[in-house]
Amino acid sequence: MSDFRQQALDYHALPFPGKISIELTTSAETSKDLALAYSPGVAEPVRAIAENPEDVYKYTAKGNMVAVISNGTAILGLGNLGPLASKPVMEGKALLFKRFAGLDSIDIEVKHRTTQDFINTVASIADTFGGINLEDIKAPECFEIEQALIERCDVPVFHDDQHGTAIVTAAGLLNALEVQGKNIAEAQIVCMGAGAAAIACMELLIKCGAQREHIYMLDSKGVIHTRRDDLNQYKQLFANNTDKRTLTDVITGADIFIGVSGPNLFSPENLSLMAPNPIVFACSNPDPEIKPELALATRDDLIMATGRSDYPNQVNNVLCFPFIFRGALDVRASAINDEMKLAAVEAIRTLAKEPVSEAVMQAAGVDKLQFGSDYIIPKPMDPRLCSRVAKAVAEAAVRSGVARIELPKNYMQE
Repeated sequence: MSDFRQQALDYHALPFPGKISIELTTSAETSKDLALAYSPGVAEPVRAIAENPEDVYKYTAKGNMVAVISNGTAILGLGNLGPLASKPVMEGKALLFKRFAGLDSIDIEVKHRTTQDFINTVASIADTFGGINLEDIKAPECFEIEQALIERCDVPVFHDDQHGTAIVTAAGLLNALEVQGKNIAEAQIVCMGAGAAAIACMELLIKCGAQREHIYMLDSKGVIHTRRDDLNQYKQLFANNTDKRTLTDVITGADIFIGVSGPNLFSPENLSLMAPNPIVFACSNPDPEIKPELALATRDDLIMATGRSDYPNQVNNVLCFPFIFRGALDVRASAINDEMKLAAVEAIRTLAKEPVSEAVMQAAGVDKLQFGSDYIIPKPMDPRLCSRVAKAVAEAAVRSGVARIELPKNYMQE
């Protein structure tokens, strides 16, 4: 057993099993405390909420609580290992919500027979929480599940594997294009992978200005094109009317390569065919589509990003999902819409252009962080992320009409 594997197992087992627990927020030391906390005192908020359901936000923890829910059908890059095996990941998401945004979170793993069973289960418990974070659910079922729950639930529902990945990718890519002197409307984009993250990334990039006809998406059978008869409705959105069939065909002259597929699938020969000043986001975890050392040895005009923390430009969902929920819950948003996602993109990319504190650089283990090819997206430990992204998201929720309350005065002032 490797040292790192043992360290990871020990981290989850010691000093107590798991990564989260429940803490009390009020006194429970005396008989009077207990009388107020439970019977008979608890009857008073019960009556108040029955009379005015909005009072649930006043008398319970609902407004600061997110459920992280999975069926374990697409755990990390490990595949369909079942609900129970997904629990460490879901606890990890709960840890991140608390650590980075001060949100309480509980993980829920659902065993079900059909997709509709899963939808019904989550819809039935959704009112307990301020928001629902869906996680590690395989495509294409994840699209149906999220859409159905958005329609049925009265709280925001967000599939982070789709939209969190898309938001951070868009923020980093827009900055990379700026550094490389390129325009997203003119850029030729190759996307290797056609699952939930890939489709969400491309759809958000289109909302940021990319042209659908300039996007070439590949699955395990090659280029997705209009003459294929084996495409589901989601892949059909990216069926390009082209005679190109292979990665070599589409990567020739391309400006951008985005990998959300598997390790070592993008070769130095592929990279050498790209246009001048290329951008490569090789986001397969833990092993990218091409190793950064190999890519940078092949092209010295390259901007490179991965999903790993031990290289520059980490595309990491923790840059957005805690703060998106923070902003959404703080204005009691009924949904997380495109306006809120685009606001998060802009807040993240803007922060990367600002000076970075010594504390952040120390936490990142680097001596210098300055906007450019090795720093196109902020580091996860930058404390400004919470205030910047949450405020941008909350303001967008108010502007777009999904907020139920106004933005609190002096909200998220730094």
